Amino acid sequence: MPAEKNGRDGGVQSLQRAFELLEHLADTGGEASLSELATLSGLPMPTIHRLIRTLVDLGYVRQNTNRRYALGARLIRLGENASMQFGAWARPLLAELVEEVGETANLAVLERDEVVYVAQVPSKHSMRMFTEVGRRLLPHGTGVGKAMLAHLPEAEVRALLDRTGMPAYTQHTFTDPDALAAELARIASQGYALDEAEQELGVRCVAVAVPGAPVPAAVSVSGPSGRLTAEAVAHIAPAVQRVADALGASLAQAPLSV
Repeated sequence: MPAEKNGRDGGVQSLQRAFELLEHLADTGGEASLSELATLSGLPMPTIHRLIRTLVDLGYVRQNTNRRYALGARLIRLGENASMQFGAWARPLLAELVEEVGETANLAVLERDEVVYVAQVPSKHSMRMFTEVGRRLLPHGTGVGKAMLAHLPEAEVRALLDRTGMPAYTQHTFTDPDALAAELARIASQGYALDEAEQELGVRCVAVAVPGAPVPAAVSVSGPSGRLTAEAVAHIAPAVQRVADALGASLAQAPLSV
């Protein structure tokens, strides 16, 4: 049996191509036909078919009844574990943020159309937390979600909203896609998002997307609206931006192990 050809980075080419196919599936919203994957990847159909059949056999891809292919359930465990490890890695930076601003700091990622909180460092104030690690919410109703959506193409955002709907968490939640699009443009311009009691009444949140993250991610600071006043936000937002930038820089510099 001939040796597997090396890829452009010295790795096994078929392994490289298999991961690229998984990423193409994710980019299409999680489902595609073989011909669509061939167009996206530029690979010949026999190669696509061989790789997809292997991924199906392993559980990382499934074939639907319409003969289209979708991301498989076996990826869920990998994604959830990777998210939690990402959160553990970020905790020291979140702790520095709490020390600076005195409020609870969070890290969240966008996973399967939902915001998932993967790390939190609580403030020293003796009061309950507004969210917790592992909680899932729809992105349109959270500061971290809006921060992430503001950095995605509008067509991709609207497709996500079509899939999830825009239910209201409170009377302040955005429920109209056009109004949310205008809000996302403001967020992209000013560099941070505000959750103005949109997820929970009486709570304000300042959130910033993590630049260069392999999946959409955002850092936030949350607390009662009475403490997170406009003056406090003016001080907190630059601090959150610095931590998000530092986390993005750490990701970019992370060494590859062999």
